Amino acid sequence: MKLVFCGTPQFAVPSLERAAGSGFEVQLVVTQPDRPQGRGMVLAAPPVKQAAEELGLPVIQPEKIKANEDFKQKLEQLRPDAIVVVGYGRLIPPWMLALPPRGNINVHASLLPRYRGAAPVQWAIANGEVVTGVTTMLLNEGLDTGDILLQDYLPIDPEDTAITLTPRLAKLGADLLEKTLRGLERGTVRPKPQDHSRATLAPILKKEDGQIDFHRTAAEIRNRLRGFQPWPGATARFRDKSLKIVAAREEVHPSATLGSGELRWDGEKLVAGCGSATGLELLEVQPEGKRAISAREFVSGYRPAAGERLS
Repeated sequence: MKLVFCGTPQFAVPSLERAAGSGFEVQLVVTQPDRPQGRGMVLAAPPVKQAAEELGLPVIQPEKIKANEDFKQKLEQLRPDAIVVVGYGRLIPPWMLALPPRGNINVHASLLPRYRGAAPVQWAIANGEVVTGVTTMLLNEGLDTGDILLQDYLPIDPEDTAITLTPRLAKLGADLLEKTLRGLERGTVRPKPQDHSRATLAPILKKEDGQIDFHRTAAEIRNRLRGFQPWPGATARFRDKSLKIVAAREEVHPSATLGSGELRWDGEKLVAGCGSATGLELLEVQPEGKRAISAREFVSGYRPAAGERLS
């Protein structure tokens, strides 16, 4: 099977490596242009480009694809059997959807129709899911609404963050992509429409999503902290300055009910009051403009008074 592979982030690299190493002919790799990164804003190649070059595969990086006649002609000349799309970061235009006979095959990091959108891993953890997975599907013009090809499941560990879970899903996605391509070749994999009535959304994350609402329960806040790593994280306000919560856990045996965001230090642990009479034990925090410190260091340096609150 002749393939064109479209992808950009690290999540897509295992799928590219698997497609290239499993006997399929990857004719071309399409990825986003190099972008400035880091404090020095140094131009950096996307992970997929780096992987493709290591594999000796041809790479192009069009700035746009919808109305790019040169790009369109190149794909028409290649005549791929299928186009594989993994975290490419561009909407696939109708002409490209219609080009390959096997369609545009997408690897999506959720059990569709749940968590359609740009941030399925983050929102699954933030919403307290204990199981997630990967779906291969045929892209259409909707937002992750295409027919399902195959799915596989993966448990979410209670200590998982988006950082730790994403690589496992990427490997699972690579496995599932190979199974999907083999099944399409053999005629054993057939598209199945999604149940749109069960759909949920995983929209792109915004900075405001990291702002802690202490009216939520401690469990809900901790899930969001885990899900929104490394960005936007979980942030509160203390004495009118930003305070990032780096690590926290639910208070196991609350000794007294605290108001929302109210702090209590008992000499051993620092707890913030949350909704439904729950408490969030703060383990590590990062004051605005400072390094991350332990809860004990925070109390020693800032000496929060009885009744002081995070907001």
